[in-house]
Amino acid sequence: MTDLVQPVSCFKAYDVRARVPDELNEEIAFRIGCAYAAVIQPEKVVLGYDIRLTSPALVAALAEGLNSQGVNVFNIGLCGTEEIYFATAHFEMDGGIMVTASHNPVEYNGMKFVVSEARPLTRDNGLAEIEARVMSGKKLAASGNGTQQDLVARPAYIEHLLTYVDTSALTPLKIVADPGNGGAGLALDALEKHLPFEMIKVNYQPDGHFPNGVPNPLLPENRGAIIQAIKDNNADLGIAWDGDFDRCFLFDENGGFIEGYYIVGLLGVAFLKRSPGEKVVYDPRLSWNTIDVVKEAGGTPILSKTGHAFIKETMRRENAIYGGEMSGHHYFRDFFYCDSGMIPWLQVVEMLSKTGKSLSQLIGERMKMFPCSGEINFRVADTQAAIQAVREKYEADASVVNEIDGISLEFADWRFNLRGSNTEPVLRLNVESRGDTALMQARTQEISEMLA
Repeated sequence: MTDLVQPVSCFKAYDVRARVPDELNEEIAFRIGCAYAAVIQPEKVVLGYDIRLTSPALVAALAEGLNSQGVNVFNIGLCGTEEIYFATAHFEMDGGIMVTASHNPVEYNGMKFVVSEARPLTRDNGLAEIEARVMSGKKLAASGNGTQQDLVARPAYIEHLLTYVDTSALTPLKIVADPGNGGAGLALDALEKHLPFEMIKVNYQPDGHFPNGVPNPLLPENRGAIIQAIKDNNADLGIAWDGDFDRCFLFDENGGFIEGYYIVGLLGVAFLKRSPGEKVVYDPRLSWNTIDVVKEAGGTPILSKTGHAFIKETMRRENAIYGGEMSGHHYFRDFFYCDSGMIPWLQVVEMLSKTGKSLSQLIGERMKMFPCSGEINFRVADTQAAIQAVREKYEADASVVNEIDGISLEFADWRFNLRGSNTEPVLRLNVESRGDTALMQARTQEISEMLA
């Protein structure tokens, strides 16, 4: 291993994500493997990768780095991030690494890391030290000769997913599935044979060229194909995923995009019906609907800072049955407190089947009770100064001020959260109200004008 000349800028708050090859390449991947081995000191690590064209070479270099330090590597191949979570915990590995850049542009790739029991690797428990070792550029002498072998993990993963749904209660729904040419179809094909649904597949073939745009359903311009397919086929609902399918997004029978916020409440209630009195974790961006439905269902809502590491930590501490973020991440205690893009829609189709209601009927009332802006992003020169300016304008009239994540201010009939992104240099604004869409829209415009 040669000394590293170029600076490394691929480490982010929770993971690695960067342009290939200038910020992330096989040499750096090899070094990350060496550093992970040195810091975590695992014996067995499971690896997997997404559909990006650069992923196989990066995962091969990563495996070589691990092997050079005596770590035995188990490769589950082309998969989703949640399959790495599952395999790490289910097969009792000492760690897992997923090579993926999720919904980032085509020239990007990255890595997500966990340790034993699929616990997230963060800057507080090893990621900062791994970064320091990689960025030092120093050689790391080989200290072992680990092995590599393939591991077939998907059958056990699919078997586990099916425990979240009563297949005997399912009705033959018509569903549009849009993986965005990412990897979700791999898992869906394995699930499909166990389910009574007619699947209409769009942008289905895994393709790292992303011929229909990066797989990011949060971008309105990426929703046209699924919306049209829902209408053309008179489908009951649509499901779209990001590239590594740890997030899913739902569309109702009219092709309407459902904000992830309302799905959090829906799933919280579903789990509380199964297991009354449990705790449900939510993040502060949008919260009133979640708090309301969880309390109504006899559960206890628990606030957590935004971000998968914080949500998972809070869920473990509180022994919460479920946690959700409006960004489309949904976490489940029985899934090792990890996020899954497959469990949420399985829960929803069971609700549709058992109630006989449409998705718009299940969600519509809650949307009217707590209308929201959806997340709006702003690029500003100084995020802290921008937050402070907004705070100074509104704080005197606020009944609640919360600083767990950015700033959340609450008033009698509306509230907002303004926070800096953990992964991008932007401010994120979310506004909601109590049953007053016009008020929500007016306040959203007012704050937006301050940030523009």
